[in-house]
Amino acid sequence: MSRFTEPLVVTPRPDGRTWVVLSDFGYEIGEPGSGDTITVNIGFHTDFASIPRLLWAFLPRWGKYGNAAVIHDYLYWEQPRSRKETDDILLEGMVVLEVGVISRYAIYSAVRLGGWWAWWRNRSKKRQTT
Repeated sequence: MSRFTEPLVVTPRPDGRTWVVLSDFGYEIGEPGSGDTITVNIGFHTDFASIPRLLWAFLPRWGKYGNAAVIHDYLYWEQPRSRKETDDILLEGMVVLEVGVISRYAIYSAVRLGGWWAWWRNRSKKRQTT
């Protein structure tokens, strides 16, 4: 079964909204030794789950799903896979983390419905920086 390969170590940035990854953090898809590993490198910035403030009482930006959200943020930035695959990895990561079914599918449904905006915004930002 898929697994997170290292503990997540982060520190907050002065803006109060984003965090910086302080040590490599990874996720292995499929069986151990599958070779299908995502590695988030030191220095990557994340906002964990991009959940609207109105919903924070029910689904805060950081929760049991936090590790999966960081992997998802990284994949949305780097875009080595399709958006659907990326969102499915988020869902799978939440299963690994034993996130409750209602929270899991609320988050997954939200990224499938509205994640296209972040996907295209990140693609545009990356083009500007390269």
